[in-house]
Amino acid sequence: MLAERLDDQPTIAAERIVLRPLRSSDQGLIALYAGDIRVARGSRNIPHPLPPGMVEAMIARAQAPGRTEDLWAIDGSVSDMPEVMGVAGLARMDRGQSELTLWMAPAFWQAGYAREAAAALVAANPHGAATIFAEVFQDEPGIARSLTGLGFVYLGDAEAFSVARAATVPTWTYMCKTKK
Repeated sequence: MLAERLDDQPTIAAERIVLRPLRSSDQGLIALYAGDIRVARGSRNIPHPLPPGMVEAMIARAQAPGRTEDLWAIDGSVSDMPEVMGVAGLARMDRGQSELTLWMAPAFWQAGYAREAAAALVAANPHGAATIFAEVFQDEPGIARSLTGLGFVYLGDAEAFSVARAATVPTWTYMCKTKK
């Protein structure tokens, strides 16, 4: 559910976390976590090693007017956890659709935070999308199970290029019809 709106991107409250717009002060923790090879390999667009200035540029894009993707810090400070535990994104697509992306720092894996963040984003549906898509690398079956548990339906197999892996990786594509 929506807690408050900052400019044109909402802050979304969940049980143990808050999804809030990125801020410049998030650079250090995002760089620390995104610089981990395990995080980079689970992403399409995080290189490893992480080049200088990349996180600063990502935050600037996330704050820019007219952006096509909203990024949120997965902030655990409401539960005495770090202010940044990962990053969630929702990219605008055509025909009233969005694509969900999300990564968590390894220290917070297997604790349900990623699932909670995804569920909060889908429930809030800040883009008012009729359909939200998600893509999972096929070597991450636990993420696929989390998506299906949230009501996402398997659409099919595909491939995506992973910068950190420097390779095309098999993926599963999922979709979720929303309540707008």
